[in-house]
Amino acid sequence: MSIDTIMNSVSANAATTKDAKPSRVPTLRIGIFGAGKLANAIVEEVKAVNTARAADAAKTVSADEGNTECGPRFSIEWMVDSGDAIPEAPVDVAIDASVAGAVEAHLSWAIEHEVPFLIATTGWEIPDLASRVGDRTAVLVSPNFSFAVAFMRKIASQLARFADWYGEGDIGIYEHHHNAKLDAPSGTAKVLAKAVIAGSKRYSDWNQSGKEPWVHDKVPIASLRAGSEAGMHEIVFDAPHEQMEVVHRARDRRVFAAGALKAAAWIVGRKGLFGMDDVLASLFDEG
Repeated sequence: MSIDTIMNSVSANAATTKDAKPSRVPTLRIGIFGAGKLANAIVEEVKAVNTARAADAAKTVSADEGNTECGPRFSIEWMVDSGDAIPEAPVDVAIDASVAGAVEAHLSWAIEHEVPFLIATTGWEIPDLASRVGDRTAVLVSPNFSFAVAFMRKIASQLARFADWYGEGDIGIYEHHHNAKLDAPSGTAKVLAKAVIAGSKRYSDWNQSGKEPWVHDKVPIASLRAGSEAGMHEIVFDAPHEQMEVVHRARDRRVFAAGALKAAAWIVGRKGLFGMDDVLASLFDEG
C-alpha cells in the first residue's frame, strides 16, 4: 500500500468522524517519519481512536451529558519515507518510525522547528542527545512504546535488588522478534538490561549470550530472529533451587502504536529529554 493511499484513507476517516458529530476536543496533528510496520500501525490506531471517541461523544451528547471524551483526537498531517522531503504542513508532534541512519537528520529538523519529537527507531546512537535537545523542544526516546514494558523495566530493577539480597543465582534476558528485524539485541532488551544494572550491585554491563562468553558481572542477552513474532522479552532469575521468569509478549504491533499516541499527547507542552519511565511516573502521580 502506498503512502498516498494510506493518507487518503486517514483523511476520509477524519472527514467521516468530523461530519458525524462536532467536537470541542482538541485534535493533535501528527507527522510520521517512516512507512513501515510501526508507521502503518500508528495510522490504523489513529483511525480506531478517532472513531471510538466520536462514538462516545455521540452517546454523551444525545444523553445531554455534554462532551466527555477523554484525551485528544489525532490527525496524520504527513507521513514520509526515507529520503522524501519533509512537508511544510505544521504538526504538534512528530514520530520517528523510520531507520537508524535517518534519526539524526530528523532530530535536527525537530530541534530547528521546535516540534516535540518521539523516537521509536532503534539501532542509533547520538552521544550528545541531551545537550542538543536542552530546552529547545521535547524529545521522548523509547525502543518500545508499550506501557507494560515500561512497567517491566521497573520490575527488572527491583529483581536486581532482590537477586543481590538472595545471594545466589543469575539474571538473564531473552528476546524473540520476526525475521525482518535487523538489530540484535533489541533496543528493549538493552533497556531492560540497563534497568537490571541500575538496580544491581553485581552487574556493571551486558553482553550477547552465544557470541560472548558468560561473565559474572555482565547481564547475558540472548536473541532469536525467526517467524512473525511482534516482540517477546523475558527476564529470567535462575537460582540453584528455583527459577522465576517475567515475560512480555506483544500480541499486535498496535500496542506500540497506542502507546506512542498516549506518549505524543503527554509530551506536548514539555521541554527536555524524556523516556517512557517519565510518562509512566506521571500517570502514577495522577492516580
